[in-house]
Amino acid sequence: MNIMYKAAIYIISVLTSVYALSSVNFNNFFKKNREKEAKILVLLLALALGYLVGSFIIDFIEVSKFY
Repeated sequence: MNIMYKAAIYIISVLTSVYALSSVNFNNFFKKNREKEAKILVLLLALALGYLVGSFIIDFIEVSKFY
């Protein structure tokens, strides 16, 4: 698989994760006036989730080529 396709899959996965995680109010888990830390947590969670989803999609496509 071409590296451009992999990069596109990862970018789309991360953006989808950011969109999905933006509906959760993480400010309730932090102390008052800690919005910056909550946004950093959302970013890190979105990167991790996007990487996992992207890796799954790429592996699924590569495995499905054999069948």
